[in-house]
Amino acid sequence: MRFLTDPPTPTHTVIQLSDTHIVPEGELYHGTLDTLANVAAAFDQIEQSGIDVAALVLSGDLADAGDLASYRRLRAYVEQRAGALGLPVLYMMGNHDSRGPFREGLLGAEPTTEPYDYVFWSGDLRIIALDSTEPGEVLGVLSDEQLAWLAAELATPAPAGTILALHHPPVPSPIGMLNTMVLEAPERLGQVIAGTDVRIVLAGHAHHGSVGILGGVPVWVAGATAYAARALGPAGGYAGVTGGVFTRIDVYAGQAVATVIPTTVGDSIYELTPDMLAKYADELDPDAELTHEDLDKLTKA
Repeated sequence: MRFLTDPPTPTHTVIQLSDTHIVPEGELYHGTLDTLANVAAAFDQIEQSGIDVAALVLSGDLADAGDLASYRRLRAYVEQRAGALGLPVLYMMGNHDSRGPFREGLLGAEPTTEPYDYVFWSGDLRIIALDSTEPGEVLGVLSDEQLAWLAAELATPAPAGTILALHHPPVPSPIGMLNTMVLEAPERLGQVIAGTDVRIVLAGHAHHGSVGILGGVPVWVAGATAYAARALGPAGGYAGVTGGVFTRIDVYAGQAVATVIPTTVGDSIYELTPDMLAKYADELDPDAELTHEDLDKLTKA
């Protein structure tokens, strides 16, 4: 029986919450859903994990109606929880968001209307946020100026690589209706990122998890923290159902791995503590084959 003696260890871990769809205090989304509760559930898991998080990325559609009250409500909660954990918070625009109230409510800045593009460094990891929104439109758009800015930034590689994040997916959705409102002309973005140090592209918007590739770079379309889209039916339509998720992105040398995490933790079947694993490893014969009986004994210990 053999195990890796030098297992892969991420250089950085980033958490992505997308499509939170926060509504004002005292209201429920569509009259039924407490969307801030799912944000709270995600924070509970982050806190309990004890992992070192390089950044918390909120990738758009943060306030359902783009209103100032919802942004202020989200910021008050997120920054209190993130501050206690020492987590940098990166806010991003989505098509439900409004640039003026977004800037005022989340950033404490003047409510201007230009795109919100920026670079954040966590040590030697670079995170680039692109504003793919176009006021009054639901589909995603990147201007020539934005792409030129991105190309200039990527011309200098980051030591630990780059995560690129935007709201609109640059890959197709299995839901036909959503394919009318993904990123317009994604090949233009693909040409910019091809051959660069971008480890992964993060998106949201679709409310379902998907994996694709653009310009040779993996693309992760995150499921929504607020609620899920039914990606398999109804035919020709769209349905939103309960079940929020968020994403853990682990960056390694030369690659990144995205892992979906439900906001609601299921019932435990078994749990292996570090002490149990250490004790079991001490008892194992290193020359013996690991059997199902061994695993069964361990999970019932």
